[in-house]
Amino acid sequence: MLNAWLEPLPLVAILRGIRPDEAVAVGRALAGAGFRIVEVPLNSPQPLDSIRALAAALGDACLVGAGTVTGPAQAQDVAAAGGRLAVMPHADPAVIRAAKAAGLLCTPGVATPTEAFAALAAGADGLKLFPAGQVGPEGLKAWRAVLPREMPVLPVGGIEPGNMAPWVAAGAQGFGIGTSLYAPGLDAAEVARRAHAFAQAWRGLSIKSQEHRA
Repeated sequence: MLNAWLEPLPLVAILRGIRPDEAVAVGRALAGAGFRIVEVPLNSPQPLDSIRALAAALGDACLVGAGTVTGPAQAQDVAAAGGRLAVMPHADPAVIRAAKAAGLLCTPGVATPTEAFAALAAGADGLKLFPAGQVGPEGLKAWRAVLPREMPVLPVGGIEPGNMAPWVAAGAQGFGIGTSLYAPGLDAAEVARRAHAFAQAWRGLSIKSQEHRA
């Protein structure tokens, strides 16, 4: 099911530090640029209120959830707020199982093949390669030789419109994007501009990939 959300535009907007009073305007700006997955890290101000507001405003147009989910009880809180996704910085099987039990899609953070396979065994729907720079495109290429083909791996950390190509060539199926897309203090118009730049860069890579396969 996560793959269905990734298919239109496999870029996850990470809104760390966003406030509830600005969440809806930023969320609509992202949706207007084609983003379909939005996460509010739980170390943001009143994150559950932002998730609740985004889920109500964006409805079925976007998959809204939480990032920096670190404990099993948090998964229930996210689900109660209307979130449908739990993104983790780590790969604790107990948190993954709690997220799945709460009805959430779950993308844990992994930095080694051992963590990746343990996360899959616990029920992960996708893998967040974090921090991406620690593994690098060459590392991801090696991972992709052994990971299930259908399992999305999304690098997170330091992603810019201009540095996605090596990752895609190595087998990345999308990205999580943080401060390059949103940082506290940015208004919705600036977020929209950045979001369109990322979307355009991804589509350019997709066209080149199709031409290469042809």
